[in-house]
Amino acid sequence: MATITINQQTYEVPDGITVLQAARQLGIFIPTLCDHPHLTPYGGCRLCMVEIEGFRTLQAACTIPVSNNMVIHTESEKVKKAREFALSLIFSERNHFCPYCQVSGGDCELQNAAYRLGMTHWPLQPNWQPFPVDASHPYIILEHNRCILCRRCIRACNELVGVNTLGVANRGARTFIIADFEVPLGESTCVSCGMCVQVCPTGAMIDRKSAYLGKKSEAEHVATVCTGCSLGCGLDVLITDNRILSIYGDWDAPVNQGVLCKVGRYYPLDDERPRVTQPLVRKNGELQPATWEEALDTVASALKRHAANSLALASARLTAEALYLFRKVFTEGLQSPLATTLNGDAVRPLIEAMDDLGEPFEGSVADLDRATSILVMQADLANNHEVLGFMVRRSLNRGTHIVIADSRENHLSHLAEVTLRFKEGRQLAVIEGLIAAVARLGLNRTEYAEDAVANLANAAKSTGLATDDFLKAAYQITRGEKPVIVYDPAALKEGVAIKALVRLARMIGATLISPKGEANSLAAAQFDLIEPLRPGTYEVAFVALGDEIPSETLVAALERTPYLIVQASRESKLTARADVVLPVYTWAEESGHYLNLEGRLQEAHPCLSAPEQARSNETALRALATALGIDVNGDWRATLTQRVAPVAVAV
Repeated sequence: MATITINQQTYEVPDGITVLQAARQLGIFIPTLCDHPHLTPYGGCRLCMVEIEGFRTLQAACTIPVSNNMVIHTESEKVKKAREFALSLIFSERNHFCPYCQVSGGDCELQNAAYRLGMTHWPLQPNWQPFPVDASHPYIILEHNRCILCRRCIRACNELVGVNTLGVANRGARTFIIADFEVPLGESTCVSCGMCVQVCPTGAMIDRKSAYLGKKSEAEHVATVCTGCSLGCGLDVLITDNRILSIYGDWDAPVNQGVLCKVGRYYPLDDERPRVTQPLVRKNGELQPATWEEALDTVASALKRHAANSLALASARLTAEALYLFRKVFTEGLQSPLATTLNGDAVRPLIEAMDDLGEPFEGSVADLDRATSILVMQADLANNHEVLGFMVRRSLNRGTHIVIADSRENHLSHLAEVTLRFKEGRQLAVIEGLIAAVARLGLNRTEYAEDAVANLANAAKSTGLATDDFLKAAYQITRGEKPVIVYDPAALKEGVAIKALVRLARMIGATLISPKGEANSLAAAQFDLIEPLRPGTYEVAFVALGDEIPSETLVAALERTPYLIVQASRESKLTARADVVLPVYTWAEESGHYLNLEGRLQEAHPCLSAPEQARSNETALRALATALGIDVNGDWRATLTQRVAPVAVAV
């Protein structure tokens, strides 16, 4: 600990932190613009200048570390004049005419800093040099005239996302933010994560969907969980007038620590499918409005008549509570021949391996931020579970060694030191080849060492790779003390391949991490809702769709089903041909729990009020159980822990 004095008060603070961090811990305000708690200190705006006794000049509080017996003044006249001068220069460089800016009136950190220092006018005449507005991007507008060149967006793109799309061009007063080699943002390598917008202190980067529709400072903030994939990122949802203004990453969320992808940030704002606002029952060939009682009686009658020949499907985006009731109604109550989730087989190979191994074998996504080497095995982290991909990308800043093994084109291959592009269906042989290569290099003394040469040759012959490819990959993934293996169970397709991957991980001391389909696919697996959709002739099908968009494959599979019941929040091809439609909540209206890919149980909170006649998925299923006379009492939490998960389930 270090003893410091700030504004005549003495405190003890941890060694190594900056003066700004110490002040924040102590509740002492120091204005900043370029600084952000989740980014590396930059020291560019000079607004956080403080006076430190013994130093000839003022110092940037965001970059200078505390030292024992340091004496600091944050509000001296010299400091105040320096801050006012820094702000005057910033206001003079661009067109910061606040009344025309969408973040004016509480959201702009530049404006707020000026008001706090008592600035009510421009001390220096602005340059008025016009800069272009880049509106080429589908989600983001880049307004150069409002930019203060704090580089927060550039640093976020590099440090948090690892994409490195943004940079600067020119020098001096003509410096401006660019994408790639000065191409329009909409034509660049931007992945639409929106982190640049989230960290921008002014109106230079704005969401085009929420611009001028409301202020962040006046919106209601609701902390909830993203249902876009099984990672379960924390969301900070901004609400005005029962409408989502914008979606930010929750900086305090343990899984993503503020980082989001386009699926969590922008896709929900793009969902303009019409709502199902009331129960519908088909009469005389057309769907007609009905009461809940009538709709449930109709559904119960159809299910009772054809229980022995019924199909029940549920979205793995539903809450754990709803999935548990779904199982109680259809698996235990009606004993339907097939009751599963829409993509239940996404984690089926993982469950097969889990049942054989009988113990947890996966770790936490936090291990990616400490990894010294990463093997990405048959996992498309550019199009699915993209935040995991960001964690892999940004690890390059620490010098992490990356190896890609995939039978398909992998969009992260350009980052890898070694890429193993193998024949389709040869994933087990590739893993066995890596095991043999590790043994062959003498990096691990195991039972594989004696047969390593022969096993390596067989793997090379089977996969279409060279033995040197395996040896190079093995060398890279074992170069550090904390290797991590990221794999996709659905792409590996079989439990035996996953068990081989576990052997490899244990040989090299690696942590295993796997994406697991939809938001609650792991919970669905714990409830035994993992059977693949088998072709067959079913008399009646019940689909608890929630707000999921039905795939063309699903629509085609149910096309010949005589009687279709759909529990959905939005209209789709399935609701259009359904015989009964039950209106339910969207993700933003639902409350409940989600079990993410690392076994972390998280609670989602409702952000919006639902239409009057809509019900939660859990309430709708409970009402259906009552209509069917099925007892659904039980403890869903206890059921989650009855079966050993591939991760240590935290309930």
